[in-house]
Amino acid sequence: MSAAAQSQAQPQVRFLAPEIGAEVTGLDVGGGLDAAAFDLLHRTWLERVVLLLRGQRLDEPGLVAFSRRFGELEAPPAGEKRTRAEGGGAAMPEVWIISNVLENGQPIGALGAGEAEWHTDMAYIERPPTASILYAREAPPAGGDTYWANMTAAWAALPDDLRTAIEGRRIKHDTAYTSAGTLRKGAQPVTDPLTCPGVWHPAVRTHPETGDRTLFLGRRRNAAIDGLDLADSDALMDRLIAFATQDRFTYRHAWRPGDLLIWDNRSTMHRRDAFDASSRRVMLRTQIRGTDVPH
Repeated sequence: MSAAAQSQAQPQVRFLAPEIGAEVTGLDVGGGLDAAAFDLLHRTWLERVVLLLRGQRLDEPGLVAFSRRFGELEAPPAGEKRTRAEGGGAAMPEVWIISNVLENGQPIGALGAGEAEWHTDMAYIERPPTASILYAREAPPAGGDTYWANMTAAWAALPDDLRTAIEGRRIKHDTAYTSAGTLRKGAQPVTDPLTCPGVWHPAVRTHPETGDRTLFLGRRRNAAIDGLDLADSDALMDRLIAFATQDRFTYRHAWRPGDLLIWDNRSTMHRRDAFDASSRRVMLRTQIRGTDVPH
């Protein structure tokens, strides 16, 4: 179907998993969306927390223009700024590359080909991003799948003992390591999660648009729960993440070139499988600046 024909098609919504995710078909993001089409996307995204649009054709300006419909864009994390666009040309500072590809022995993007652990993007800042958007330029034939977990659904189903244990507590969100486990530029290795640098956020937050309550765990590495010793903190974090990332709360995505995924960073966690480093994987990512301090 041509982009023009696709833009005229009636949008359709299909759920990707029982508790999370929706695919919207019949929309050409690069061609621009009218107010009604974007309203459908936004409402579906808030309800289903992860949104998929396949078969998109986007350059960097097109991705940035679409992303700005969701809000002001967040700058890339420290150390991930770029000097050129993937494929040549001038880089847009709002876009960064997630890739394992090397050119002249140097990576063109971040995170490589290894596994990325369960995490919430940039939860280590005072106002974490509202949303993240990832667009697939190139995808490996196998591996590199991404998983999302609905933390609102997990909170609603949380057993009473876990709910009592975490209600009213705060979690420290470590700044030192990426989701792939690599030490950030300028950061010091962590020896004690209870005293390492990081931002404290409530373990259960209120979604600023829906009003729903949702777990806000960040990531497991070097997390610390306020008021507990390290052994008890570790044990409770392990139980919470194990519960919240059960299959019933998750969606697994196998990437194709042209896939565009938008997820609500306030109510999801996500992770990535490792893949063959000899395969190319090139993704363009934008992030929507957070406007609220979690509470």
